[in-house]
Order: sequence, then structure tokens, then C-alpha cells
Amino acid sequence: MQPKGNFHVLRWWLIFSSLLAPFCYLVGLIATQKTGPDPGEFITRFTGEWALNMLVVCLCITPLNQLMGWRWTVKYRRMVGLYAWFYATVHLAAASLLVLDVEILLEDIVKRPYVTVGFIAFIILTLLAITSPKPMVRRLGKRWKTLHKGIYLASLLVLIHYFWLTRADYTDPIIYSTLVALLLAYRLFRALKQNIQRQHNPLRSS
Repeated sequence: MQPKGNFHVLRWWLIFSSLLAPFCYLVGLIATQKTGPDPGEFITRFTGEWALNMLVVCLCITPLNQLMGWRWTVKYRRMVGLYAWFYATVHLAAASLLVLDVEILLEDIVKRPYVTVGFIAFIILTLLAITSPKPMVRRLGKRWKTLHKGIYLASLLVLIHYFWLTRADYTDPIIYSTLVALLLAYRLFRALKQNIQRQHNPLRSS
């Protein structure tokens, strides 16, 4: 039992460290002044992309579990989701520092659609982060699953935010959109299939 327990602890730390590695890399770039001519813009874009990366990884966990049988990945879904919120928080903080004026920032949230969409996505991720601890899961009961499906909406809003921010090369937004579309289509297909099975086997579903 002890070697197996040590393996789980080691895997936990490896995954935790891997998810934190991009942030450590960013800190290294900032410390060595290698963030380019516009550090604020670089930091904002870097953290925004990694927030989206974490969302995509989080969405991958269910297919990996159901199709590949990688059940162990489910244990780390909350960690990945919290890291998505963490990078989104740093992204928002970096964007706020570019403005420095709270009044102008609030005006941007209201008047600029890409900022509005991104801020709504951040609010959703914050709600998911707040309700991720086990006591909140127990407290919310069945409502917890419904609430945490908000990650689908958050992912779509982040993609819209990304498209609106992109001015020239749309390659990356298109790649991300394709991945998210496939992951959401898989869930929709599976839900429709289960619904059909319930209709054909009402006794089994009850």
C-alpha cells in the first residue's frame, strides 16, 4: 500500500507543478526582462492563453475518462479548473494594470464588447472556483452539477473574447475553437444518445 500511496502523492505534485510551470516561466521572463517591448501586453496575452489552455484540458478530462478509461484524471479536474481561474485572475490583473484607472476600466467593461465578454467569463470561473471545495459540493447537492456546466459557457465566451482581440492571424483562435467545438459536440452526442436509450428503456432509467 505504501508504494502505491507514494505514487499517488508523486503524481499529484507532478501535475500540480506542471500546471504551475507556465506561471514560473513567466516570472522568469519578467525577472530577466525578456517580455519584449511591451511587457504589459505580453503578460496579458500569455496568461490569457494559459487560462484557455487550462479550460481545454479541463474539458478533455471527461472524454479521457469515458473513452480511454483514464479514471485517475477525474481526481485532478478541480485542480485544473482552479488553475484556469488562477491564470484568468492574473490575466485580468495584468489587463487592469495596463489601464491603471478604475473608472476607465469599468467604462471598458461596459462599452467594449470583447472586455464585457471576457469579464463575464471571469465571473463564471470565479463562481466555479468558489463552489469547488467539497463542503460547497455537499451544500449545493444536485445544483452543483448544473452550476458547474457553466464551464461550457465560460469556454465559449473566452473564445469570443479571443477572436475579438485578434487583429491579423486567426490561426490560434480557430485551432482552440475547433478543439472546444469537438469537446462540446462529444458531450452533446453522448447526452442525446443517453436520452434515446432512456426513452427505449424507461424501466432501466428508473
